[in-house]
Amino acid sequence: MHHIKTIEGQLDAKNLKIALIAGRFNDFIVERLVGGAVDYLVRHGCDRANITLIKVPGVFEMPVVTKKVAETGKYNGITCLGTVIRGATPHFDYVCSECAKGVAQISMDNNLPIGFGVLTCDTLEQAIERAGTKGGNKGVEAASAMLETIRVMEQI
Repeated sequence: MHHIKTIEGQLDAKNLKIALIAGRFNDFIVERLVGGAVDYLVRHGCDRANITLIKVPGVFEMPVVTKKVAETGKYNGITCLGTVIRGATPHFDYVCSECAKGVAQISMDNNLPIGFGVLTCDTLEQAIERAGTKGGNKGVEAASAMLETIRVMEQI
C-alpha cells in the first residue's frame, strides 16, 4: 500500500496575530462567543496582546470591516462573531446570507483563514444554547477552525 502524505493543522496559536470581529447587536450573546474565542486562543498559546477585538454594529456591517482588516496584512487569521435571531420578516434571511457570502469571499480573495462564528437562530433560547450552554460555544468552534486552517495552509 502506498503511503499518502497527510497535512493536518496543529492547534498551536503561538506567535499568531488574530482579529476578532464582533457584532454589537445581541451583545449579551456575542460577549459569550468572544469570551470563548479569546479563552480558546490563549489556552492554545496566543498572547492576549496579539488579539484585537473590533466591534461592528451588526453582522451586515461585518464583511466590509472584515475586508479592511484582511487587507492590512497584519493578521494571520480573523474570526467573525455575531448573533442574528429570526424575526417576523424575511430580513433575517438577507442579513445572514449577505454576511456569510461576504465573509467567505473575503477569505478567498485574501487567502486568509476566517472563522465564521455567526449564530443564525430562530429563537433566543437557541442562541443561548450555542453561546456556552448545552450546544457548546460556537465562538470556540470558529476560533478552532480558523487556527487549524492557518496551520494547514502553512504546510501547503
